[in-house]
Amino acid sequence: MSEKKHQDPLDRGQDIPVTTYGSDGRPQGAKPETPAETGSPEAPAAEMSLSEAELAELCKAHICPQCSVMQEAQADKLRALADTDNLRKRLERETAELRKYAGESVLADLLPVLDNLELALAHGKNVEACKDFVLGVDMTRKMFLDTLRGHGLEAVGQAGEAFDPKIQEAVGMASDPSQPDGAVLQVMQSGYVLKGRLLRPAKVLVNKIS
Repeated sequence: MSEKKHQDPLDRGQDIPVTTYGSDGRPQGAKPETPAETGSPEAPAAEMSLSEAELAELCKAHICPQCSVMQEAQADKLRALADTDNLRKRLERETAELRKYAGESVLADLLPVLDNLELALAHGKNVEACKDFVLGVDMTRKMFLDTLRGHGLEAVGQAGEAFDPKIQEAVGMASDPSQPDGAVLQVMQSGYVLKGRLLRPAKVLVNKIS
């Protein structure tokens, strides 16, 4: 039996593979080992620290509609919308009221002019020499009152009507059996209302039957 001779690769002219190693001691080009393969535990994930307020904001933005936090956020939104709507309505009412009674102070300042015209009529109506003068004053008073009436001014307080403390002010008592108890006997100073709002109460004498 003939012996096989062991041939050296160098004798056959074959290339000899050469393995190079990296700084970690592993062959270069080798697939990195996973923690499961090496048996070493994975490094723990970095923990994120959030405040309660930040957590609540995240919850409001991403949580399901059934969550109490989401329901609370929706309720806050509805309350804010309701408050805004109420504020808008209140401003509209105040603006409308301001426009409605914008001339109140001016008209109040003109009332003494009417008072003086009425006094002139009361003192001159029984004087024959003042007949023409009284006629002119009466015409002026009526025109002036018609102009003010166009701006919503109305006179209140008439003799013979029942005393109304809402629009009248009793400045004295008198007794007249021919008139009902509590009736207005005499108007001392006319009262006025502006578009339903009392501008000045009428000053009157009230009948008191003892």
